Amino acid sequence: MQILSVSSLKGGVGKTSVTMGLASSALNSGVSTLVIDLDPHADATTGLSVSRGAGREAGQLLKEARKASLSDHVVRSGWLDLLEDPGSAARLDVVVGSALSATFDRPDIRPRDMKRLKTLLQGVSGYELVLVDCPPSLSGLTRIAWAASHQVLLVAEPSLFSVAGTERTMRAIKMFSNEFAPQLTQAGVVVNRARADSAEHEYRLLEMERLYQDKLMLPVLEENPHWQQIQGAAYPVHQWPGDQVRDMAKSFDELLKQLVPAKTLKK
Repeated sequence: MQILSVSSLKGGVGKTSVTMGLASSALNSGVSTLVIDLDPHADATTGLSVSRGAGREAGQLLKEARKASLSDHVVRSGWLDLLEDPGSAARLDVVVGSALSATFDRPDIRPRDMKRLKTLLQGVSGYELVLVDCPPSLSGLTRIAWAASHQVLLVAEPSLFSVAGTERTMRAIKMFSNEFAPQLTQAGVVVNRARADSAEHEYRLLEMERLYQDKLMLPVLEENPHWQQIQGAAYPVHQWPGDQVRDMAKSFDELLKQLVPAKTLKK
């Protein structure tokens, strides 16, 4: 079971969008996936077509980590209803998010509290991939996610502040791994919302290539005017009708191939 935290220090770069794109690719590829929504805004929960109030949410499960069974409280994603084959064995479940999770989003979180998600995941089976959507900060919830994860996937956009924030996050991952989570590594940096017609974006992409080197993941995700409509409809990008987002879906497929073992992909 590969546990992957999707993180960013800067809000608004499309971290949750990347989480949902990878979840869509995993579903399309037959990879059994669990999405844990640790962001108190719970946008991933909504985007994965799960009604708030369904299932015990992440904050409560973290609070009850020593006695709760996470498997008993996962919720089936509504995306499964959109598959062409209703008898498919595809699996996409969600640990729903809510504002209650913010209880743990403190800068002074105790080391024993960092282990709460790891404790919850110890009894979980049947998933090949776990995606943890983290809040855009390095406070308690992100540290809880990192302590339980094998890798951190960073999301950035080609802008000055995002480049600087990503550098800080990469240093933070290394320090956190050395002190609390020796199993944790950096999966890489995904660049989101790039525009081919922007000189600034072109300059920042070259800067990212220089700074991140082999950690910069390809392909770059280009800005797509249909993305907001897809998210508003709570739809997986791979099931969106028409050809307008076909390249975007293929880009997520290429990224997923770099994040999970080849034998995991069914298609």
